[in-house]
Amino acid sequence: MKRKRVGIIGAGRFGMSLAESMTNAGMEVILIDRNRPAMQSASEFATAIQGDATQPHVLEEAGFGECDVVVVAIGSNIEASMMATANCKEIGVETVISKASSELHGKILRRIGADSVVYPDRDSAHRLARALTNHDAIDFLEVSEGYSIAEIDVPEEMLGKTLAEADFRKETGLTVLCIRRAAEDPKKPRTVIIPQASECMTVADRLIVFGETKKLDEIS
Repeated sequence: MKRKRVGIIGAGRFGMSLAESMTNAGMEVILIDRNRPAMQSASEFATAIQGDATQPHVLEEAGFGECDVVVVAIGSNIEASMMATANCKEIGVETVISKASSELHGKILRRIGADSVVYPDRDSAHRLARALTNHDAIDFLEVSEGYSIAEIDVPEEMLGKTLAEADFRKETGLTVLCIRRAAEDPKKPRTVIIPQASECMTVADRLIVFGETKKLDEIS
């Protein structure tokens, strides 16, 4: 299976932490920053490139156009973060996640093309790394050390079975808190179902589950 390729722009504390976490999770990481010492340090765990991300040709030559996801992790320089975000969309990056320093900054980033915006006070690099790493996890929240809640797809081998038939808790080690079921009208929001053992799971369902983080990693 081809490794997921992630580009990170900015080698501050957030960017460096994210790059290291993603590398440890088995992702192919490209990190770019103007700071030479930071790039020398980052070269131990990622493909580190010294360069100016406000120049679209620099990003393209560095291979950012071939990344599955690019995270613009620039913090204090708002102008640079906006230019880098716009440049990523210009060179054809499908998914761009940008770090914002304020609500207004976030709104501007979305306006110029960011697919998602994260805020340092609300999103840690660890949580973002896990969300990007887990292909099937739609959302993830660490409740306490070693225990988390996640929204996942129904495991393929359990489709069409009831929770009792699938013996979900025994097989996965996770507890299903609720099911988010798609409405017949795609324009309407999903309904939330508090499941009984007789509830049958379908391919369009999303399961909100709780359990050990390592168990969530296994099922994802």
